[in-house]
Amino acid sequence: MNPTTRRHLEWKFSQVFGERSPDDEIQDADRISTVEFDKSGNYVAVGDRGGRIVIFETKDGKNTADQHYSRNQLEQLDYVSLNHPEYRYKTEFQSHEPEFDYLKSLEIEEKINKLKWCTSLSGSLFILSTNDKTIKLWKVKDRKVKKAREIDSPHQLLSSENTLLSERSFMNEQGIPSFANGNHVESGVNSIFPSQELRSKIANYEDTAYARCRRVYAHAHDFNINSLSNNSDGETFISADDLRINLWNLEVSNQSFNIIDMKPSNMEELTEVITSAEFHPIHCNLLAYSSSRGFIRLVDMRQSALCDYSARIFQDEECHGSRSFLTEIVASITDIKFPVDGRHILSRDYMNLKLWDMHMDSSPVATFKIHEHLRPKLCDLYNNDSIFDKFECCLSGDGLHFATGSYSNLLRIFFHGGGSDEGATIEASKDPNSIKNRKPLPRARRSSLSNLTRGFYKQGHESTSVVDEYSLNSSSKLQHLAWHPCTYLIACASGNSLFFYHA
Repeated sequence: MNPTTRRHLEWKFSQVFGERSPDDEIQDADRISTVEFDKSGNYVAVGDRGGRIVIFETKDGKNTADQHYSRNQLEQLDYVSLNHPEYRYKTEFQSHEPEFDYLKSLEIEEKINKLKWCTSLSGSLFILSTNDKTIKLWKVKDRKVKKAREIDSPHQLLSSENTLLSERSFMNEQGIPSFANGNHVESGVNSIFPSQELRSKIANYEDTAYARCRRVYAHAHDFNINSLSNNSDGETFISADDLRINLWNLEVSNQSFNIIDMKPSNMEELTEVITSAEFHPIHCNLLAYSSSRGFIRLVDMRQSALCDYSARIFQDEECHGSRSFLTEIVASITDIKFPVDGRHILSRDYMNLKLWDMHMDSSPVATFKIHEHLRPKLCDLYNNDSIFDKFECCLSGDGLHFATGSYSNLLRIFFHGGGSDEGATIEASKDPNSIKNRKPLPRARRSSLSNLTRGFYKQGHESTSVVDEYSLNSSSKLQHLAWHPCTYLIACASGNSLFFYHA
C-alpha cells in the first residue's frame, strides 16, 4: 500500500445508532461516556452516564480480520481493502447504580468512565467497566430462548411438548432417528414425529445475550478512576485515579498493589495529577501514564515494586518556555494510546494531537493542531469551563492514521507524514455534507442511547468537508471515539448517538 493511497482516504458515513430528531431533548443520563472495540473488532461496547452498557456485534459474525496482524502483515494484506463491518444491536445491561459514600458524604455517580475488553481463551466475552470508584468484570453469554406461539389451548401445548420429548428420545447424537439398539427406524415414523407445520406452531428459537457480573474490584481508590488498561499477559490490569495507579489480577478482586503514588504528604504541595494510563501492548512490564503538567512517564515494573521514579519522561521542550496560567491548563494531557507495535505514543491535550517516538523523549515527531484557532479565546473558554473539556484520541491498527474530536461535533483525522493542517474533518451527523458553507455550525442532532436498541440508519455518501475552523459550539462536542483494530472504521459518540465512518 503506497503512501499516496493512505493520504487520500475518502471517509464515508456508514451507520448511526440512536439517531433522533433535533427537537428531542437529551437526558444527561443518556449521553455516551465511552466507546471501545474488542481486539477482533467483532464487538463494540458503549457506556453512558446512566451506568448502562450497550454491546453491538457485526452482522455477519466474525470479520475477515479476526486474527492479530503485525504492521507489515497489514500492509501486505492491503489494509484499506478489508471490507468494513456493519453492526447490529446485541444486548444492554445496567452496570453501575448511583451510590452514596456516608463516610465522606459524597455521591458516587453511576456514569461509566471506561470500558476494556478482556482476552479470553474460552471464546467468552469479558468486559471491564468502571465508574468513579468501583470496577466490575462482566461476562456476556449467548443463549437460545424458546418461545411458544400460535397455541390455541394449554392442552395443545402439553401434547406438543410430549410429542417433542418423544421425538428427542428417538434421536441419536447426529439427529438421526434410531432405537435404543442402534437400528434405524424404518416404519411408523410419521406417527411419532410432528410435522414441520406443527413444529412452527409449537415454538421458535431466538438468540439472545445476557451479562453476569463475575468480579467486583472495589475500595481501592480514594479519588476518581479515569483509566483502565489490560496487560498483554492476559492476567492483570491497572486502574488509575488522580494520584494513584493500582495493579490488579483479574482473578483476585479483594487485593490490589499500589505501584504509583503521587499523593504528597501535604496536599497543598500538589502540583500535578494523573490523567491517563496505558499498558504497553507487547511488553507486560512497561506502562505509560500522563499528567496534568503535559508529561508522559514511561515506567518499568521490573526495576522496582513502586514505580514512582520513572524510567523516561516525554515532554515537549518547545512548549515549556514562558507559560501563563491558561497555557498550563491547556497543556494537560487528557488521553494517551499505544499503537499495536508499541513503537509510538499518541497523546491529546486541549490544543494538539501529538505523536511521540519511544526512542525520543525531547519532542514529538509530529504535532497536529486541533484548537490553535481558539488560543485567542482561552479566557472565555476558562470562564465557561470549556477549557477543562477532555477529548480522547485513537489510532488505526497499522499505526499510520490518528483521530480525535472537537467542538461542534467535529471528527478530525490525520495521517503519519501529513502536515498539521492536512487530514479530514467530518461532522458527526447523518448528513455531514450539509456543513459546507455554514457558519456557525448549528447544534447537532440529538438522540437517546436507549434508542440504540431500535435500529440504525445507513447511508453511503462521502463525508469529507471543509469546515469553518473558527466556528465553536461548546454544547455539542465529540469527546469519545474508538478505531476498529483491523480496518479503517471509526466509531464516535456525539451526545447520545453512535456514528460509524469508514474509508
